[in-house]
Amino acid sequence: MTAADLLLHRLHSQHLLSPGTDPAADLCGLQAQFLRNAVHALRIRTEKLAVEELVKTWTLRSTVHLVPERDLPLYIRHCGGAEDVCQSGWYEWTAQRGHANPPEREVALARLTLEAIANGIDEREALRLHLRSCGMTEAEEARVFNPWGGMIAELANIGSIAFRVRMADALHPDETKRYRLLSPFTPLPENTARLELARRYFTHYGPATLRDAAYFFHWTQAEVKALLPHLPVETVVLDSREHFFIPHGEPERDIPPVILLAGFDPLMLGYRKEDNPFLPPEHLRGIFNLAGIVNPAILLHGRVVGKWKEKAGKVDFTAFEPLSGKDKALIEQEAERLFQPRKIKWI
Repeated sequence: MTAADLLLHRLHSQHLLSPGTDPAADLCGLQAQFLRNAVHALRIRTEKLAVEELVKTWTLRSTVHLVPERDLPLYIRHCGGAEDVCQSGWYEWTAQRGHANPPEREVALARLTLEAIANGIDEREALRLHLRSCGMTEAEEARVFNPWGGMIAELANIGSIAFRVRMADALHPDETKRYRLLSPFTPLPENTARLELARRYFTHYGPATLRDAAYFFHWTQAEVKALLPHLPVETVVLDSREHFFIPHGEPERDIPPVILLAGFDPLMLGYRKEDNPFLPPEHLRGIFNLAGIVNPAILLHGRVVGKWKEKAGKVDFTAFEPLSGKDKALIEQEAERLFQPRKIKWI
């Protein structure tokens, strides 16, 4: 396998050469701090954009991801379900994570929150006002609706609730924060869950190194290596590094001329950024900025050459290097195909 083959196989594995049927599951979820990024990552990987079948919640790397609800047992280790949220163990677990309200109030507020969502008060601000009307104090509100998660996140982390996902129009998701109750489920044993996640990773991110996988999961390389004997991985050596993959068919086409990747796209997040062959070192900070944002990248012939932004019918492009008129035209054509914008501008 050559370096060019590696690029082609990764694009194939990530459903960027031909549409996949279930990319949110295959790719271990799609990072969704900004929901429109996750939805765009889906759009370029599937013909069926069924976001209503997905939920947004905290999973890998303690960040919010878009995942199929059926996959929650892979990610959630402390599930109680809505009916068990006030049982012994839940309060102690949340208290260990800091800043919990007194036990009786934490339980009461949890009950009120779940009852409100069940009764259709599912929008964040409406839920806040409802709890205030039920006696929630300012100090308690700071805990329940803490910007870093608070009690809402704790209820999500035990599988009681998740963010509701739906589209605002054909291209954009509804960014309003709404919640939904989840059906009860049983978490998988941690070793079983890790093995399945590693199987998906080496199938749909491979060929990849141990260091890539450790970076993606926030595991140690030793933890990843211990899983390999239990997986049908094959090995290829490139640049003196072992790369592992689980075969699943051959690429059906060459590298596309242009792919407009999403912000926080799996093709950028799936590998150690300093080792990602799609991302030239001189352009790394253009995509991974110091504020922790991963910008939407322009992939031209398999190489990041700039970033882009779409909003309110306008698409802005920023090139990181000089581009020919022909290359700019190819990039603009892809934007026209995806967004039908009323204005395109190069910055």
